Amino acid sequence: MGTINVEIPFVDAKAQDSITEEQAQFFLDNGFLVIRNVIVGEELELVQSEMQALYEKGAAGVDDNPDFMYGVGVKSGQSVFKRVEYVIDKSDPMKALLGHPFILRSVEKLQGRNFIATWDSMVLKAPNEGIIVPWHRDAAVPEGCTDTRPIFNVDFYLDEADLQTCLWVIPGSNKWSKEDADKRCKQPGFTTEDAIPVPMQPGDVIFHNIEVLHGSPAGDGNPLRRTVYYEFRPGEIEAEFGPHTLEYLSLKQHLLQDCIERRSNASYAQGETPFAYEPNGAFAIRAPKPPAQYRYAHEVYWRR
Repeated sequence: MGTINVEIPFVDAKAQDSITEEQAQFFLDNGFLVIRNVIVGEELELVQSEMQALYEKGAAGVDDNPDFMYGVGVKSGQSVFKRVEYVIDKSDPMKALLGHPFILRSVEKLQGRNFIATWDSMVLKAPNEGIIVPWHRDAAVPEGCTDTRPIFNVDFYLDEADLQTCLWVIPGSNKWSKEDADKRCKQPGFTTEDAIPVPMQPGDVIFHNIEVLHGSPAGDGNPLRRTVYYEFRPGEIEAEFGPHTLEYLSLKQHLLQDCIERRSNASYAQGETPFAYEPNGAFAIRAPKPPAQYRYAHEVYWRR
């Protein structure tokens, strides 16, 4: 765990249809991959506007709605809006974003054609609160799972994250044992001798493995930072190990198909080639079905 020097590949969503094999291998080896220019132009403005409205709603205070989550501000000591779940349910542009063809082709390359879209949320760094995000893993691969395909989040940045406030990643830590990861997370302070910063611009994306260690330091005078997270899992892993029921997987497949169709009708997507979601085997879809809703609450579909 010494000082490192990792050359991050330049991936430009405006210049290619999907990540390349070499870029996919970088992600598998290091646990993260930066992709520039995923959301641009009209779509970026629309998504920023929609999520700003959602942020302002949450910042004003929302009672009796578990989707809106609050913490205590580091500086103010006041209640601070920090996260909102199920953003796809709350915004049509976020539905269309789930259907982004570059993202879905890249997910398919890494997970196979039976991938499932699971979580969707927005995480916020409130202005001037400078809250630290300690080193952590998002989750663990299910115990007993030997499938090496990655489970990962797609992080859509709606605001700039500079060297003062950006995410830091420990490359390759997705391959560490639980013991080594826990030991690193327990080190005092936010040390970065074995990590690299990942500055981002609005519209850029990070793929990050659920087991890669990442975090961000405290900062003074930080601006608002909004990041949308869409998680994807290989269907075979989810079917065998959960945590969701098989019914949930089918429901989310139809939701994804609907979002792909919605994107194909969006004005800003008219020059794109839509992604063809064609799961096979036990995951094959016999006939498209309109989703009954866009908020399939996780706790309703946990395996008992």
